[in-house]
Amino acid sequence: MMSSLKAWVQRLLQGLGGGPEDKQQLIDLLHLARDKALLNNDALSMIEGVLQVSDLQVRDIMIPRAHMTVIGRDDPLEKILPVVIDSAHSRFPVIGEDRSEVIGIMLAKDVLPYWGLEGARRFDMREVLRSAVVVPESKRLDVLLKEFRSCRHHMAIVVDEYGSAAGLVTIEDVLEQIVGEIEDEFDFDEGAGILKRSEREFTVKAQTAIEDFNEFFGLELDDEAFDTIGGLVVNALGHMPKRGEKVNLAGFQFQVMRADSRRIHLLYARRLSDSPLDTGSP
Repeated sequence: MMSSLKAWVQRLLQGLGGGPEDKQQLIDLLHLARDKALLNNDALSMIEGVLQVSDLQVRDIMIPRAHMTVIGRDDPLEKILPVVIDSAHSRFPVIGEDRSEVIGIMLAKDVLPYWGLEGARRFDMREVLRSAVVVPESKRLDVLLKEFRSCRHHMAIVVDEYGSAAGLVTIEDVLEQIVGEIEDEFDFDEGAGILKRSEREFTVKAQTAIEDFNEFFGLELDDEAFDTIGGLVVNALGHMPKRGEKVNLAGFQFQVMRADSRRIHLLYARRLSDSPLDTGSP
């Protein structure tokens, strides 16, 4: 397959009088290869993701400060434990006076030795606190990915022009721009599209069918124009949203948790009323 693809590309380039002159011509060339069954859709999507990563900055994909799962510098162990269990994360920003002041990173595995010892070893955050990698909002994703790989870091704190924490970004966030959403085995049961966080809060995969969303919540949303809840949210916003954007729809406030320049991956949904049949428009 690769030899036939190479030969086809060479013939096409000869017909074009040389190589592509810009990125769009290169993408068009790849789409032609897909149309001729020399690339499948998954391969094309990943190649496009690689090309687009160099155009994106950290601010485009970071988790906003307000949605970071954090640990307080002075939090006792009994307060830290529920946060670690409920989030199932492995790394946590540790904050000082507020979320804008990130003083370091705590790894869940570093806290494990303190549990179940009945006070035999007193917990001290200073013993487990690790230094945080700090990056500006304007850093390009391809540069960040290279730094993550070379330094073996998995998380970076994003700071604004004043040095305050604006959010965080992980290596998984960057890779998802290339390969699409990476499922977390701790988040959803196999095949599930909706995860209940509390009586009013839910995490929803954007590709969840509107029919399934209706069945879960007892709604009657129209599924004629759009097949998925992600498509409904994009239509309500009127553009391809970035992470953190919100819209009120069908009795819920939806907030984009994960998205790239091509599609939404994950949504946070908060019920706005107790009525299961509230289908008000945004």
